[in-house]
Amino acid sequence: MEYQNSISYSGGKVLALSHLLRKVFLLMGLGVGVTAVVAWYFANNQALFSLLVNERGMSGLGIGVMFAPLIFVLIMSFGYQRLSAAALALLFGAYSLINGVSFSFIFMVYTAASVYKTFAIAAAMFLIMAVLGYTTKVDLSRFGSIMIMGLFGLIAASLVNLFMKSVALDYFISMAGVIIFTGLTAWDVQKIKRLGDTMGSHGEAFNKLAVMGALTLYLDFINLFLFLLRFFGNRK
Repeated sequence: MEYQNSISYSGGKVLALSHLLRKVFLLMGLGVGVTAVVAWYFANNQALFSLLVNERGMSGLGIGVMFAPLIFVLIMSFGYQRLSAAALALLFGAYSLINGVSFSFIFMVYTAASVYKTFAIAAAMFLIMAVLGYTTKVDLSRFGSIMIMGLFGLIAASLVNLFMKSVALDYFISMAGVIIFTGLTAWDVQKIKRLGDTMGSHGEAFNKLAVMGALTLYLDFINLFLFLLRFFGNRK
């Protein structure tokens, strides 16, 4: 009887984890899809895009759209304990939409063909690292900590290069960005997997973890795509 209970408990954990990861990747995929469709639609609709850019440059709305995504991420991160799963999901959807509007500028800088090609490369790299993060027996937490420190260094270097405008430093930042977000993808998937091992397959905590896990992987993918675009994007 004890052996059967052990099997039942183990099987329940596997099902709960499978349910969590399906939900995380579904939400993440929907978020990326919304961002991609909205970006393409705004870039190809002159009437809408003119709301963001006019003859004098970027409009007030355009500037607001560029900074709004950061506000959504901060609200979700700091409000995680207080907000409901439904509220977090709504914010994630709104964030994906607003991010799509801001990403419409990409089509003004790079050719559509190179954007699609880079998106496919980013998707392939993300998928490989996600599978690695899920299947590996190696504890990636130490590497994750290194990647986080590298991320802070990346931000600092990017700020410095705003003034230096060094081509060599920009190349280094781009390469480091690809490496960091490739590594973070594997670590974040493993982290979500381990958190999923500690809870059931339903409930508020489960749904909140699914949304925040989706946000985390969404950010990994989007940033990986943006850094890859520096290498594979063909400017107009």
